[in-house]
Order: sequence, then C-alpha cells, then structure tokens
Amino acid sequence: MDTAIYDKAHNIMRLRQEKAQAENDKRIQEINEKIPETREINSLLFNTGMEILKAIKNGGDVEKNVGKIKEKNLGLQKRLKYLLISNDYPEDYLDMHYICPKCSDTGYIDSSFCDCMNQLFGRLMAEQFNQNTSLELSHFEDFDLKYYQGEDYIRMQKILNFTRNYAENFTPGAESIMMSGNTGLGKTHLSLAIADSVIRKGIAVIYDSAINVLDSIENEHFSREHSRETLDSVLGADLLILDDLGTEHESKFFVSMVYNIINTRLVRRKSTIISTNLSIRDISARYDGKVASRLLTEYTQLQFSGKDVRLQLKKAKRGI
Repeated sequence: MDTAIYDKAHNIMRLRQEKAQAENDKRIQEINEKIPETREINSLLFNTGMEILKAIKNGGDVEKNVGKIKEKNLGLQKRLKYLLISNDYPEDYLDMHYICPKCSDTGYIDSSFCDCMNQLFGRLMAEQFNQNTSLELSHFEDFDLKYYQGEDYIRMQKILNFTRNYAENFTPGAESIMMSGNTGLGKTHLSLAIADSVIRKGIAVIYDSAINVLDSIENEHFSREHSRETLDSVLGADLLILDDLGTEHESKFFVSMVYNIINTRLVRRKSTIISTNLSIRDISARYDGKVASRLLTEYTQLQFSGKDVRLQLKKAKRGI
C-alpha cells in the first residue's frame, strides 16, 4: 500500500479521536453548568482507578475493599444517568461518541485493522485512482429523456428510474449491472451518475474506461517493480465502473485480466457496473464463454436503445 495513503488514513483516524474528545469535553462542560451535581459525580468516577490502586497498596481484604469501590462506582453511574434523564438528556450523553465504536476510532482491534480502517484505505485508494481517470462524474438531473421516442422512451425511462433507485439505495454487495447498447445512448452518463451518488455516501468507487484500467494494470505488471497497486484497487473497491469494455486492443493479457476482474469481484461479492457496445455474442467471441456466461447470469442486464443522443445534439447545434 502507498505510504502516503497509510499516513493519511492514520491522520484521519487521529482527527476523529480528537473530534470525539473535544465534543465529549463540550458536553461535560454543558452538563456541569446545567446540573452542578454531575461535576462532583464525574470527579469521583474519574478517581475510581486511583482508589482501587490505593486499596490494593494498603493490603488487608483487598477483594472486599475493591468490591465496595466498584459498588460505589455503579451507584454513582446510576445517579448520573438519573440526573441526565430527569433533565431530558439521553443517559449516554456523557459517553464518548466515536464514529466507529468497535475500535474507538483507533483503526485497530487488537493488532489487526478494524473494518472501518480497511474501508478508509479503500476510499482513499479510490480517490487517488480517480484523480487520473479520463471520465468526469455526471448527474441524474442532467439526463434528458426528450431524445428518446416511443418504445425507446419507455425503456429508457425505466432504466433511468432503475439506476436512480440503485444509486439511492446502494450498499456494498449490491447487484452488478451490465449496460449494453449502441454508442451515444447514455450508458456512460448513467453509470457515472451512479458513481457520483455512491461516492457521496463515503463508499469507495473506482471509475474509468476499460482501456485506461487495463493499460495501467499491464504497465504495472510488466514494470521492474511488478506492482499490483491498480489491480488491488480495482479488485477491492466497493463499486467498480468499467466504461466501454471492448474498445481496448485485443491481447491475451487483457482477455485474462477481464476474466480475473469479473470473476474475482463476483467471488468477493463486490459490485461492478460494466458498459459496452458489444453484444453477449461479441463478448463470448472476444473474451471467453466464461466471461459472457458470468455477465449474462450474474449481472442485471440493462439494454439501452434509441438514436445516438450525441449525434442529435450535434445536429441541433448545426440547425439541421
């Protein structure tokens, strides 16, 4: 993993901890001012650890003395919760409120990365990858159905509603989608509108043309370092969007890599959106029957139809 991403992730986790602590201090100050009795209770609770150490040091019936301190501590906690509730505050108002309660925003559970840290790594890697993409995000609001007529209009209205709903309700592991049809029908627009919406949820999304993704993987694979950075990012992202599959030049490496990406992401239950001008028959002939089979059986099929929107816009500008 890129050291810069590793350092950035740890810095984000540190800032989360500092924010949680600052907000907790603010809540404590607020409650101390509104309910003065809580100040003394919090002070006694804070000193519990010192009392236990003192009891152990003094000897005697340590177990009994420590038990009394713990019993007193529980009583103080109950009193504090009662004061909060009776003053219309949640009973956990003075607890630390972390973004990830599992690891208390440290990023670690024991000696392993917490799920939140792995998700952060993925998001940061996706952001870095997308800085060099050839594509720009788009929006559902800009998708105009006026360029479709008759049955094409009905079909495209259903596709627009489906993709908008998919984006709004997206969670990691959502179904994968194959968008197919002739050029200029809105496949790229709607796939990137999904990307825009999902990214806003803080989910790791990688989007680029199949040509750029495969070229990058190939360059790293055959480099002196034999890097896997792009491939690992592509295989690990919560949502991968591959635009214009089939426009890359044909090679055995690309054929095997397309299968690897599709199959590995299915096994890992990672969501993928592929747009292509190829038919299933074309895909089977170009890549492999196994690729076509997985796309046909494991992906939701969206067949775009109509007349080339880009061509219509071009004619409109010329006044044709």
